Amino acid sequence: MAAVQWRSRGRNYDAELQRCGLEAGLVDFGDYHPLKPIMVTDTKTRRGTRKGSTSSSSSSSSSAPPDPLSSMLDGTDPLSMFAAASASETPAMSHSSSTGDLGRRKREKEEEAVGPDFEPWSLKRGEILARFTTTEKLSINLFMGSDRGKATSQGSAVSEKVRTRLEELDDLEEGSQRELLNLSQQDYANRIEELNQSLKEAWSSDQKVKALKIVIQCSKLLSDTSVIQFYPSKFVLITDILDTFGRLVYDRIWTMCSDPRPLPDNFTVEDVNDTAKETCLNWFYKIASIRELLPRLYVEAAILKCNRFLNKSAIQETLPRLTAMIRGIGDPLVAAYARAYLCRVGMEVAPHLKDSLNRNFFDLLGTFRQISSENVRAQLVLQMVEMPEYLTLYSPAISWILQCIAYRAPESLLTEMMERCKKLGNNALLLNSVMRAFRPEFVAARATDFIGMIKDCDEAGFPKHLLFGSLGRSLASADPPESERLTILNEAWKVITKVRSPQDYINCAEIWVEFTCRHFTKREVNTILADIIKHMTPDRAFEDAYPQLQSVIRKILAYLHDFSILFSMERFLPFLDMFQKDSVRVEVCKSIMEVFIKHQVELTRDPVILNAMLHICKTMHDSVNALTLEDEKRSLALLIIGFIRMVSFGRDFEQQLSFCVEARATFCNLEPVLVQLIHTVNQLAMETRRVMRGNHSRKTAAFVRACAAYSFITIPSLSSIFSRLSLYLLSGQVALANQCLSQADAFLKAAVSILPEVPRSISVEGKLRSSESFLLDFINSFLATLLVIPDHPEHGVLYLVRGLLNMVQDYTWEDNSDAKVRVYISALPLLAAMSQETYLYSIPKVDSNETLYGGDPKFLSEINKLCETLIGQILDHLKTLGRDEQSTRRQGALAFSLFGVLLAHGDLRNNKLSQLAVNLWNLSHKHGYCETRTSVRTLEFIKHQTQQPDMAHLSDMVQRLTLQSRT
Repeated sequence: MAAVQWRSRGRNYDAELQRCGLEAGLVDFGDYHPLKPIMVTDTKTRRGTRKGSTSSSSSSSSSAPPDPLSSMLDGTDPLSMFAAASASETPAMSHSSSTGDLGRRKREKEEEAVGPDFEPWSLKRGEILARFTTTEKLSINLFMGSDRGKATSQGSAVSEKVRTRLEELDDLEEGSQRELLNLSQQDYANRIEELNQSLKEAWSSDQKVKALKIVIQCSKLLSDTSVIQFYPSKFVLITDILDTFGRLVYDRIWTMCSDPRPLPDNFTVEDVNDTAKETCLNWFYKIASIRELLPRLYVEAAILKCNRFLNKSAIQETLPRLTAMIRGIGDPLVAAYARAYLCRVGMEVAPHLKDSLNRNFFDLLGTFRQISSENVRAQLVLQMVEMPEYLTLYSPAISWILQCIAYRAPESLLTEMMERCKKLGNNALLLNSVMRAFRPEFVAARATDFIGMIKDCDEAGFPKHLLFGSLGRSLASADPPESERLTILNEAWKVITKVRSPQDYINCAEIWVEFTCRHFTKREVNTILADIIKHMTPDRAFEDAYPQLQSVIRKILAYLHDFSILFSMERFLPFLDMFQKDSVRVEVCKSIMEVFIKHQVELTRDPVILNAMLHICKTMHDSVNALTLEDEKRSLALLIIGFIRMVSFGRDFEQQLSFCVEARATFCNLEPVLVQLIHTVNQLAMETRRVMRGNHSRKTAAFVRACAAYSFITIPSLSSIFSRLSLYLLSGQVALANQCLSQADAFLKAAVSILPEVPRSISVEGKLRSSESFLLDFINSFLATLLVIPDHPEHGVLYLVRGLLNMVQDYTWEDNSDAKVRVYISALPLLAAMSQETYLYSIPKVDSNETLYGGDPKFLSEINKLCETLIGQILDHLKTLGRDEQSTRRQGALAFSLFGVLLAHGDLRNNKLSQLAVNLWNLSHKHGYCETRTSVRTLEFIKHQTQQPDMAHLSDMVQRLTLQSRT
C-alpha cells in the first residue's frame, strides 16, 4: 500500500446532530396496545368445547392479535392444567373421606396447642450444657451383655411370656458391666453418644431387648448426684437417649399399623391392628417389670406417646399416675428433673392436658422444704457446694416446668403463682422461675409487686441480684406503668450497685442498661455507665467481662442514635477505654461506626462528633498491620469512608480541606480511604466552582489550586497503578474545569510518565488477568481529555499527544498484541477533531487549541503529518500480520477499524485516501472473517451519506466496495 497524504474532513457538528435526531411519528391507538391487560380465559371450558361449537368463554374479539405466549402453549398453560386436574379429582372424593378430613382438622385444631411461640427444648439444651460444667472426674457404668444361661422353669403359675420377660430383665442386673472412672466432661459426653449409637445399632439389628437394657442402664445414671454441679448437663445427655428410644418404639409400632395402607396422622384406636396393639402392650409390660423406680418412670415416660395405639384416654390416665410415682423419689433435685422430663413429654404428646402439668408443679412446690433438709446439706458439705450454687441447679427444671404451665395461660395464673410464692415465704428460686416463665407483659404490669417480693426474699439462699436480673429481662421486652418506671430503676439499682463480685454485678447491670435506655435520658444512662466504670476498673475486672461490656455498648447504640447526645455523655468515652484488648476494642469501634453510618442521615460538622469519631476511626486504622487480612482492611476502610462522607462544613470549604489534610495523616495506611479523600477534595473544588459560577476570585482561585496540590501530593502514595492513573486524569480534569492550567498540565504529564510502570498482568479477585484492556480504556479516556487541553507555550505543538504516543511506542506490550496499533487508530479521531475550526466540546473560560492557533496552517500541517505517521505504522503492522496465516482474523479486524476511522474523519475527496479506504475494505473482507451484518449496515450508511450535499464524492467509492465471503 502506497503512502497517503492525510487530510481531515471538515465537520459541522450541529448539523450532524440535527440529522441524527429521532423523527417524530404518529401513534395510532387502536384496540391493541402493548401495555393493554391480557384477558386470561379458562382452559377447562375451552378444552371441553367441541370443534365447531360456540361458547361465550372461547369467543374473542377478532381485532385483538393472538398472545404469543399463549399460542406457544397450544391453548393449555401448566397452571391451568394443574387447576383442571385438581377440579376433575374433586368429585371423585367420597363423602365419608371429606367428612373424615373435616373431623381430622377439627381434632388437630383442638389438640395443636403448641405453636411457634413456644420455646422448644432443643434451644435450651445447648445453653444448659454450656452453663453447667465441671472439672471433676466422672464415672459411668457401661452394659456389656450377659453370658448367663437361661433360668429354669418357675412353675406353671408363670406363663412363658412373663418368665421370658423377667429373664431378659434379670440379664441387665446380673450381666457384665464395666465401670469407667476418671472421665472428663467431654469424655463423659462422648461415652453417652457411644451408648446412643449402640442403641440405634442394636435396634437396627433387631436386638430390641438389648436396646431396652441400654436405656434402663442410662436411666439409672440419673440417680447419681455424686458430681452435683454436672447433674443438669447429665440430664440433657441421657434424656437424648430416652428420646431416641421413644421415637424408635413409636415408629416401629406405627410401621406395623401401616400395612397395607399408611396410618393417618390423627388415627384412632380402631385404626390399629391387633398385632401392633399386642406389640405395644408387650413394651409396656417389659417396662412395668423394671424393678427400680427411676428407670421404670423414665422409660415409660419416653414411650408415653405409644399409649395412643391402645386407648383413647390412656395418656390422660397415665400422666397422673407417673406424676404420683415421682413422689417416691427421695432426692429433690432428681425429682425436679424427673418432673421436667414428664412435662417435656406431656407437652409433646398432650399439650392440652394442663391439669396434669399443674399437678406436677404443685407436687414440686411441696418438695421445696426438702431442699434445706439434713440429707441435702450433708451432701453439699461433702461435695463442697454452697447453697446458692446448689439452688441454681434447679433453675432449668423449674423454668421448663413453669414455661409449660405458663404457655398461653391467662394472667390470673400469674397472680395465683405470686400468691403461692408468698405462702412459701417468697422462695427466691421459685420467684425467679416465675418471672422468667410468664409473658413479659404480665410481669412488667406487676413489676412493683415483684420488687416488693424480692425485697422479702432470703439473701442467703438465692442472691437478689439474680432476681433483679430476671425482672430486668422482662422489663427489657415490655414496659411497666410510666409512673412507676423511675421507682423501679432506683429500687433495682440500689441492689445491683451493692453486688461485690464484678462478674455478678456486670451480668445484672448489662440487663438493666436496656431498660434505662428505653425509658430515660442520657443523664440516667451516663449515671449507669459511671457506676459500671466504678465497679469494673479496680483490679482490671473489665478484662473478664468483655462480652457483657460489648452488650452494654450494643444496647446503648440500639436506642441512642443521636451521636451528638451520645458523645456528649461524660462517661461514654471513658467507658470505651475499658476495652483494652485490641481485637475487642476494634470490634466495638466497628459496631459504633456501623450504627453511625446507618442512622446518621444528615451531614455533620459537630466538633464533639468529629473528634470522637476520628478517635474511633484512628483506633480501627491503627489496628492494621502486616498480618491483617485484605478483607479486614477493606471492611475497616469502608467504615472510615462512610464517616468521611458524612462530614460537611457547609460553605466553610477551607475547614473541609483542613479536615481532609488531618484525615490523610491519620489514615495513611488504608489506600481506599486515601482514594476517597482525593475524591472529596476534587468534589470540594468543583463545589467551589459551582458556588462561584465559574468566575473565581483571587481567594477561590488560590483555594482550588490548594485542592489540586493536595491531590498531586497524595496520589503518588497509592500503590495501585490504575488508581494513580485514573486519579491523575480525574484531578487534571477538575483542575482544568477550575482554570488551573499549569496544575492540569502537571497531572496529565504525571499520568503519561507512569504509563511504563503498568504491569502486563494484574490481580483481579485473586486471579491474574492481562492489564491490556484496562490500559486501553484509560488511554481512550485520556485521549478524549486531550482535545480540550491547550498546548503549553514553552513546549512544542501537541506535546502531550506526542508524549503519550511515544510512551505507547516504548511500552512493552504482550506478544502478538494489537494494542499499540489500536491506540494509534484511536488517536486518529482525536487529531481529526483537533483540526476542526470549532471543537466538539470545550471547557468554559479555557482557551483550547482551536482558539490558540485559530486554524493556523502550520498547526494543521503538524496534525496531518502526525496522522500520516500513525497510518504508516498501522499499515506496516497490517503487512506484518499478512505474512502469517494465523493472524488473518486480526488483520481483517484492524483493517475494518481503520476503514471506519477514514470514513468518519478522513477527507475522502482525496483520491489516495479514498483508494486506501477501498483497499482496507477489501483487506478486511479478504478472508471472510468480517461480520456480514456489520458490513451490510456500513454500506447502507455510506449510501445514505451520499445523499448529503457535501458527501456526493462517496458515490464513486461505494461502487467499489463489495461484500466477499470466505471460500
